[in-house]
Parts: sequence; structure tokens; C-alpha cells
Amino acid sequence: MAAVAARYEEFKKRGVEVLAISTDTVFTHKVWQETELSKLVPGGVPFPLLWDVAGKIGQLYSVYDEKLGLNLRGRFIIDPDGVIQSIEMLNAPVGRNVNELLRQIDAFQYVREHEGEACPAEWRPGKPTLKPAPDLAGKVWEVWKPENLDN
Repeated sequence: MAAVAARYEEFKKRGVEVLAISTDTVFTHKVWQETELSKLVPGGVPFPLLWDVAGKIGQLYSVYDEKLGLNLRGRFIIDPDGVIQSIEMLNAPVGRNVNELLRQIDAFQYVREHEGEACPAEWRPGKPTLKPAPDLAGKVWEVWKPENLDN
């Protein structure tokens, strides 16, 4: 959450709304904001921290762990039409990758604006996309090359 907060301006530039939802109470959220989060991110988390009473939202999104009584680390990219485009769920000891989240947002926004195109693995803005068609079958390697990775 702090990693997303530290790069919140990048989300805003993309027109993305961020919500953080946990089973922790509003009182716990207040303590986080005033202690730990404000030390990691000046001013604390700039987006809403929502209280998921009894894990109802977590249950709807299948990230609620009944044994632990809390939501696991779930991340959802939901498009402007309310359609879930991406789901990531991690167990508590492993954090999420904000760079990958931003890359995926860029890719989903790109394909939304460029109908008929697809963003291959590791795609970043400015890199080649694919135009799925029968004549591309067996020739993806001509467009997508390993040297396009992380460059």
C-alpha cells in the first residue's frame, strides 16, 4: 500500500482511482496513517482506506481467508465499464510489484484505445504490439522478440 501511495501521482496521470480495502478497522487505519505510513510516504496514503467489515468485499472477490479472518493481498484492475481485467492474489508475506501494476494498466488502456491490437509479454508503451489474425499464427516471433524484454 505504501509503494502504491509513493507512486500515486503516476496512477492519477493514468486516470486511475485507487482504493485500499482491508478487514482492519478504521481505528487501525488511523494508526497506520499517523505512524508507519506517514513515515514511509509524507502525508500518508492519499487514497481511501476502506474497512471491509467481516470480509464481505474480500469474499466477493475471493481473497478472504476465513481461517485468518482477513483479506489476502488482492489486486484488481477494473476498467471504466466495471469489468475486471486483471486479478492478482498473494499470501501475506509477499508484497506486490508496482512497476508491473503500472505496466498492466498501460497495456489495458492501450488495447482499450487500439481495438484489434494485443500487448505481448513484457510490453511497455512504445514497444511493438501484435495484431492477432490468422496470418500472424506461427509468426509472432517476427514481431515479438526476446530483446524487447525489459528494454
